[in-house]
Amino acid sequence: MARVTVEDCIVRIPNRFELVMAAAQRSRDVSAGAEITIDRDNDKNPVVALREIAEVTVDAEALKESLIKGLQKHVEIDEPEDDDMERLIGAEGIGDGSVGLDGRLGEGETLTEDAMAGLGMEVEQGENGASFEDVDGTVLNEET
Repeated sequence: MARVTVEDCIVRIPNRFELVMAAAQRSRDVSAGAEITIDRDNDKNPVVALREIAEVTVDAEALKESLIKGLQKHVEIDEPEDDDMERLIGAEGIGDGSVGLDGRLGEGETLTEDAMAGLGMEVEQGENGASFEDVDGTVLNEET
């Protein structure tokens, strides 16, 4: 890209960032099969796009609109359903306010095995029927 071409384009689109984005969009359009409005002169698509912008053979506003349309994305936000979580907590009998939706318990409280299973937590039972919550330091020392 010759400096002269860029300097000619700055007169048409003063913001260099917008110029680059518009030229890139026009270059993509040309690559996709859009008709070139000037002689190619063995130039590559980005140079052709800049020359078209400099010679005002393409509408800069139309390029900006095309660029915006091409960059827009519709993303559907999947929000968590609080009703299902509240229903699970309420169904297990622990919905008395001591357990929030984040799973925190009040001091000294534990979840029942049914409540943990309802929340998708895995409950492991030891040989003597103790769950992972009942293990203290002596049991850990015996296992090693």
